[in-house]
Amino acid sequence: MIVDDDIDVITVIVTILKRGGYDVYSAMDKKEGLEKLSSLRPDLAILDVMMATQYEGFEIAQEMLSNPEFTDIPFLIHSSINIIETSNPNVQEMARELRRIPELKTTQVLLIKNIIDGSAGIDYMAEDGNSHWFSVRGFIKKPVDTQKILPEISKHIR
Repeated sequence: MIVDDDIDVITVIVTILKRGGYDVYSAMDKKEGLEKLSSLRPDLAILDVMMATQYEGFEIAQEMLSNPEFTDIPFLIHSSINIIETSNPNVQEMARELRRIPELKTTQVLLIKNIIDGSAGIDYMAEDGNSHWFSVRGFIKKPVDTQKILPEISKHIR
């Protein structure tokens, strides 16, 4: 399932995934996304970050992580934000280290991925000025690379 407010992005991803043999569902916002997650129980969710609000995709991710109804559904974050790659085995610790660098202290979003084991996470500054962290399965970079999306999806489908 893909949750994105851009119909063109949805169309491209749905086309690629259907050609790859997947059944694909879509939602245009947080409310519809959560409803479909509940009713359809997809094998994987792809979440855009910026939709009706700046962090709507992160809000869906946090709901999925905290709600027992969704915790078994893996998800990927779909974003054009640059991904920081590291060999640090603790990506959350890496985010904390980066937040100590003056130039990155107020960066809105840090997407971090360990290049060795694939662990990944997001550190973002909420409207309250606090930094929030959560782990993710991985990232799909915008614009979609048709050669990379299917292998990335297949890594995370149960």
